Amino acid sequence: MQLRHVKIKGTGKYLPERVVSDAELDKILGTTPGWVNKITGVGTRHYVGTDETASFMGARAAEAALADAGLSFSEVDCLVCTSGTKEQPLPSTAVFIQQAMGQADSGVPAFDIDATCLSFLVGLDVMSYMVEAGRYKNVLLVATEIASVGLNWQDKESSALFGDGAAAVVIGPAEAGDSSQILHASLKTYSSGARYSEIAGGGTRLHPQNYTAEDALPYLFHMDGQAIFRKASKLLPDFIADMLGATGNKMDDFALVIPHQGSAMAMRLLRKKLGIAEDRFLDNTAGHGNTIAASIPMGLHEAVRQGRISRGDRIMLIGTAAGLSLGGMIIEY
Repeated sequence: MQLRHVKIKGTGKYLPERVVSDAELDKILGTTPGWVNKITGVGTRHYVGTDETASFMGARAAEAALADAGLSFSEVDCLVCTSGTKEQPLPSTAVFIQQAMGQADSGVPAFDIDATCLSFLVGLDVMSYMVEAGRYKNVLLVATEIASVGLNWQDKESSALFGDGAAAVVIGPAEAGDSSQILHASLKTYSSGARYSEIAGGGTRLHPQNYTAEDALPYLFHMDGQAIFRKASKLLPDFIADMLGATGNKMDDFALVIPHQGSAMAMRLLRKKLGIAEDRFLDNTAGHGNTIAASIPMGLHEAVRQGRISRGDRIMLIGTAAGLSLGGMIIEY
C-alpha cells in the first residue's frame, strides 16, 4: 500500500449550454435514425459554444468545487490542470484557468499534468504526495476538456462518443480522526498500443505549420476502439488483481467503482469481465458522453451529489488512456 492521509474536500463540474442529442448527431453523420443511440447509448452530450473556452469551463468547475469545500481561492496553494487536451500549446491551461478565475496576480503556482484520459487520476496521485509531505495544503485539480473541435466526422463511431465539459476537485490533508485517505494507486503503460488512440499532428514531428486542408487527418482524433478493447480486456484482470492484493480487498468491499467513461458498451463488457456488481458501478455516459480526463472527477462529483458514496466509503477509480495506459486508485472517501 501507498497510504496518504489526504482528503477530497469538495467537487464541482461545468457542462456547456449546448446540448447535442443522438438524433442531431445522426443528421450530422448521415447515419440512419437511431444509429448513434444504438452504438453509443449516450442520448445527449454537451458541446461548447463560441464563448466557452477550456479555461472558462475549468474556472466555473473550480469555483463550484471550492464552494463545495467551503474554501476561497485565497486558501488554495496550487492549481493543477489535469486535462488530456490543451487550450493552446504554451503556456499551460492551468495558467488560463487561474486567469479566468480572476486571480491573475495571485502568484498561486499553476501547471498541467497530462496523462491523456488518466490525467486526473495521475494528477491526484502525484499531488497527494505533495499534500502528505506538507508542501501544499489545499490543491485544486481541474480537468476541462473540449473534444468536439478535434473529432474526425468521417470516423462515425468514435466521433459520436465524446462530449465537452469540466470537473474539479479540491484535496487537502485529512484531519485527526478523519478516515479519509488514499490507500493505493497504480499506473502501467504499454506503448505497443501507442497508435491505437492519437492525434498525430500538432507537435514537433508533424508541426502545425505543415497543416493543409487536403491533409487534415493527422491533425484530427484517431481511435482504433477494437484494438484498445482487446488489449485492455486482456491486461485489466491482472491489473485489478494486483490492486486488490495490495490493499487486501475484494471487489465486494467497494461501495462504488468509478471508471473512465470511455464508451457505454465497453464499460458494460469490462464490468462483467471484472466481476463488478451493476449497482456498485457508476455509468454516467448518458447525458455526458466520453469527456476524456474530466470523466472520472465528473463521475466522482455525481456519485457524491447522488448520495451513492458517503464519508468513509471505500471506492475505486479506474480507467484506460491513450498510450496505452491502465490506471487505478483505491480511496477511502
